[in-house]
Order: sequence, then structure tokens, then C-alpha cells
Amino acid sequence: MQEKHAIRPGQSTDLLKELHILTRDGQLNQDSRRKLKQVYHLIGFIEPLIQETAARQPEVNLVDFGAGKSYLGFLLHDLFFKDGRGAATVHGIEARRELVEKSRALAARLGFAGMQFHALDAANADSCPELPQYIDIVTALHACDTATDDAIRFALKRQARFVVLVPCCQAEVAALLRKHKSRALANPLAELWRHPLHTREFGNLVTNVLRCLQLEAHGYQVSVTELVGWEHSLKNELIVARRTGQPARHRGARLREILAFLGLETELSERFFLP
Repeated sequence: MQEKHAIRPGQSTDLLKELHILTRDGQLNQDSRRKLKQVYHLIGFIEPLIQETAARQPEVNLVDFGAGKSYLGFLLHDLFFKDGRGAATVHGIEARRELVEKSRALAARLGFAGMQFHALDAANADSCPELPQYIDIVTALHACDTATDDAIRFALKRQARFVVLVPCCQAEVAALLRKHKSRALANPLAELWRHPLHTREFGNLVTNVLRCLQLEAHGYQVSVTELVGWEHSLKNELIVARRTGQPARHRGARLREILAFLGLETELSERFFLP
């Protein structure tokens, strides 16, 4: 009974077994229960976006970056689009070809015709001819390091209606802060990232702040919250952006000021590009 309560109504237990979330005898271990809770919390934020999009147009296009084994894509398709309940195409972007091939095989076995998987680096997604020109929802759940920024770049170029991100492993900014630390220490605020642990944590914070400012500068309304309790995951920040089409130039100015203050404008102005 406890296992059943952990699974959303309408979710295929056969799918959960195929994804190795459930054991063959239908049980959840502690790690799988934690993983499922994380994905379900994220789906709780995505579901109203799917419903809003479906109410306005006949088909929903969703692109999931750093898809891995495509837990998120499979669960979304299974809950909302299987058996003709809604027209949608869920695209999974994953660099590891072996995972893409496994996902393709699983989708074929399950009859999930509305799923497509693409073996390519996240940075090259915009040049992929198999992806539709108009995208409704871009997601990235724990897409490592700069793959989250590649997802944002793709969403901005395709003017995606919604962007849903749970960032992970933001190492680039922390590395640059370490590189420029001796010069930065002339400013007392550099004490915020003087110690190596603080450098990593501050780098994570700065990265996500820059991402939010970039989205706002390009015309998105942004909200930031926790995905689940910190006891379940340390990679817990959830960024949800809705396109308004009204760029906030003052947010772009703030982004440039932060890059200049931290001495990162040369290395990062292209990554956190502005309209």
C-alpha cells in the first residue's frame, strides 16, 4: 500500500520497472523513492504548463536537455500523452549515444510514438534539423555544468514559451573565480568566496543568478524556488521562466555589472549573452 501511494495515479508500473525505478516485483528501494519524488515534484510544476499549452494549440512540443535515461520524458509522456490523450512530441537531448539507443528501444517497446531521442551535445541542439522550429517547453533536470546554459540558449533562440530548469554542477564560474581570486581580494566582498568551499557555493549561486537575469533580459518572467526538501537533494534549485515578450533591459544591465564586478566579463559575456 505504501508503495502504491508513492506512485501517481495512471502511471504505468510496467514503465517504472523498465526504468528500474520499480524492482521486478514492484517494490521501491530508498534511492528510487527519492528519485521518483524529485521527478514527480518537477512534473507538478510542468503539468500546468502542458495544460495551458494544450488549451491553446493542438500539439505540445517539449525538449528535455541532458535527458540521461529520459526518466522525465517517459514519465511525462506516460502520464499525459499515451493512448491518444493528447498530441505531443517529447524530444530527449543526450550526448551519450548508448543511452539514446536504449531510450529509443524502450519507446518502441512501449508504443510511445510521440517520443524522439537525439544523440548530440546540448550545445549543438539549435542546429539539429529534427527539432521543430517552435518549442513550447524546454526542460533540463540536473543537466551537468554548462548544459543548462545550452538549454537556455536554445530556448531563447527558439523563443520557447516556458523554461524549467534544475541546474547541476556549475563548475565554470567557480573555476574562473579561483583563477582571478588574488586580484579580487583587493575588494572585501571577495571574502565571500576566498575559501575553496565558499568558492564552489558562491560560484553556484552566481551562475544561477546570471541565468535568471539573462532570461529576464530576454523577456521572461522568472520564479525561483526549491524543488524538494534539502534532505532529498543538494541540487535543489528550481527555475521556472514564462515568456512575456517584454525584455527587461535593466536586468541585462545588472548582469553586465555583476560580470564586471567579478572580473568575468571577458570569459562569460558570450555565454550569458544579452538581446
